[in-house]
Amino acid sequence: MRVKILSFGEILWDVYPGKKYIGGAPLNFAAHSAKHGESVYMLSTLGDDDLGKEAREQLKKWNVSDKFVSVLSDKPTGQCIVSLDDNRVPLYNLLNNTAYDHISCDGVDEEFDVLYFGTLALRSEYNYNSLKKLIKTGHFNTIFADINIRPPFYSKETVEFSVKNAAVLKVSLEELPVVAELLGIQSTDYKGFSKTLSCRYDNLKCIIITLGSDGAYALDCKTCDEFSCGCADVKVVSTVGAGDSFSAAFLSKYLRKNGIQQCLEYASVVAGYTVSQYDAVPDYNAEDFDQS
Repeated sequence: MRVKILSFGEILWDVYPGKKYIGGAPLNFAAHSAKHGESVYMLSTLGDDDLGKEAREQLKKWNVSDKFVSVLSDKPTGQCIVSLDDNRVPLYNLLNNTAYDHISCDGVDEEFDVLYFGTLALRSEYNYNSLKKLIKTGHFNTIFADINIRPPFYSKETVEFSVKNAAVLKVSLEELPVVAELLGIQSTDYKGFSKTLSCRYDNLKCIIITLGSDGAYALDCKTCDEFSCGCADVKVVSTVGAGDSFSAAFLSKYLRKNGIQQCLEYASVVAGYTVSQYDAVPDYNAEDFDQS
C-alpha cells in the first residue's frame, strides 16, 4: 500500500561561495518519503530561473511529483545565502519575498492520506491564508506539522495554527522553549510540555520531541502512553536533513498502524544514517533499515 502525501512549503537553495545545495524541510521530507515508497507530491512555487529549473529536475530524480509546483516569472526561486564572518562562523541570509512565499492551492482537488507542512513557509500572509484554505477545503486523513523556528520568520499565530491543525506534531528539544513561550506553557521539560499540549489540543494524536544526541520521545495523546528511544551510534558528518528523514520514516510506519515505539526506533535508524552522510537526502534503500 502506497501512502499518498502532499508536502506544502518551501523549495530553496542554500548558496555558499562557489557551491549550492537544494533543500527546505518540506522538500527533504518529500524526498525521504518517496524513498519509503510513498506517492509524494510537492505543493510549492519556483521562480522562472535556472535554480527553478534545476529544482524541478531534482524533484524528478527523487520521484517526487511536481504536479502542484507552480512557476512565477516575477519572483526568484528561494535562496538562503550562506557567508562566513571574520571568525569563519556561518551567517545565513534567508531571502524574503521569493517564489515559495506565494504558494497557491488552487487546483489541488485530490484526496490525500497526509498533508505535511512546516512553519517557515507560513512567514508570508499569502501562504498562511493559502494553507488555511487548503485545510478547510481539502481531504486529508492525517495532518503532520513540523515546527521550524527560523528567526525572525515565526509568530505565535502561525505556531498556534500549526498545533491546532495537526494530528501528528513534531518539535525539536532545541526549539521547545520558544514554542512553549509562544503558547503560554510554563513547563519546558519536554514530557511536561507534551502532556500540557495534549490536554489543551484534543486534535493531537501523537507528539514527537526529537532530542538530538539523546534520541527521541513520543506521547500517544489518546492513551497518554509515553515512548522513547536512543539515537543511532554513528559518526555524525552533517545534521542537515536529519529531522526531515526522521519525520518521513516515522510517518511511513505510523500510517501502517505500527506501534509508536517501533516507529520511533525505525525513524532513529534512518535519521542516524542521514547524519552519517553529507547529503540531506543521501542515497539509500529503506528496506535495508526495516527489521520488522
